Amino acid sequence: MNTFMDKLENVLMPVADKLNNNRYLTALRNGFMVALPLIIFGSIFVVIANLPIEDFIGEEAYSTLQDTLGPASAATLSIMGLFVILGIGYKMVEQREGESIYGAAVALGAFLILTPQVVDEVSGVIPTSALSAQGMFLGIFTAFIAAELYQYFVSKNFTIKMPAGVPSAVSRSFSALIPITFTLTIFLAIRIIFDYTPFETVQNFIYTVIQEPLTALGSGLPATLIAVLLIQVFWFFGLHGQIIINSVLDPIWYTLNDQNYQAFQAGEELPNIVTKQFIDTFIVGIGGSGMTLAVLIAIFVVAKSRQMRELGKLGIGSGVFNVNEPVIFGLPIIMNPLVIIPWLLAPVIVAAVTYFSMSIGFVPKPSGVIVYWTTPPVLSGYLATGNHIMGGVMQLINMGIVFMIWLPFLKVMDKQYYEKEKNAA
Repeated sequence: MNTFMDKLENVLMPVADKLNNNRYLTALRNGFMVALPLIIFGSIFVVIANLPIEDFIGEEAYSTLQDTLGPASAATLSIMGLFVILGIGYKMVEQREGESIYGAAVALGAFLILTPQVVDEVSGVIPTSALSAQGMFLGIFTAFIAAELYQYFVSKNFTIKMPAGVPSAVSRSFSALIPITFTLTIFLAIRIIFDYTPFETVQNFIYTVIQEPLTALGSGLPATLIAVLLIQVFWFFGLHGQIIINSVLDPIWYTLNDQNYQAFQAGEELPNIVTKQFIDTFIVGIGGSGMTLAVLIAIFVVAKSRQMRELGKLGIGSGVFNVNEPVIFGLPIIMNPLVIIPWLLAPVIVAAVTYFSMSIGFVPKPSGVIVYWTTPPVLSGYLATGNHIMGGVMQLINMGIVFMIWLPFLKVMDKQYYEKEKNAA
């Protein structure tokens, strides 16, 4: 067993280390973190605007409530890609210790140059769909390339040097002028070139060649189960599996999430089961990675050893809010062969059961509303499914599955701890 674990560690650790330290994935992850508060703000008002209170206040008042609160989500959640682009551009240049605000500006400018500004034959208008998760793939690539080009021109000293005594804000602005001009000119040339291709726009090219195939792959059950399993494997070796996998798959999951959100707002059938909230609410959002809130409950049921009882008391408070470091490091889970089977198996089974339950209509699909990750289980399931009680019920079922899988392994661990404590006494 130890030999196998050593070999697995030797394979996974270098891969995970490269992913963790890759500057593009780091900028992508941090770019999403910049956008997250705005996304959460918009999601809160979507939830409020869609509370099941129409029968109590009347159809007209309910419609007025939705119209009144609509701008909150329209100005944030509906154009989330815009904030991600700004965040990535900022973080990319910040990593090189450059003028990060110009990284955000040039990323946004490059993206807007590539974006057709026509809606229903009316020119000079930017479609909000291009600024949402639908345009995120192009936005991500554009932000990466624009920030790199900007920093390249800065590093080659293609800048205007202002004399001493000029205010620093003015000096920095002129220093950025030539790098930004060169960068945006390149993107303008790219747009002109695509005008003469069968794709007509860069958006059509990205969607056809990259986004559509990846989104279709990411929305399926097999890819989801592999992602969930990898999260658990990385965590087992002490690496933050959620950050590593999210860095790669968040653009896909957010795109799927946005498709559901648009359908939910329009009152149409939701197209996707797997979305960002499918992962965050029905797997990670039940005590953290590995769904360890159910593990803590099982500890309270079986624990005789003092170590396990104290761990339960220590972890339950934070576990309710999906913070599970006390369990991961206190049980422990990292590099503990006694728990590798339930640790890897439980989330995969839960993902499959939840997917099947949503596919047959037992539980509504995630509505696309972003529920903050610290929201306690049951409440988060209710909110994520468009204020439907079956979302919370599904989370309770998932907790029961995790509880039953972990129970025999916790009994074995508790017996070992108990025997050690007796011998020590």
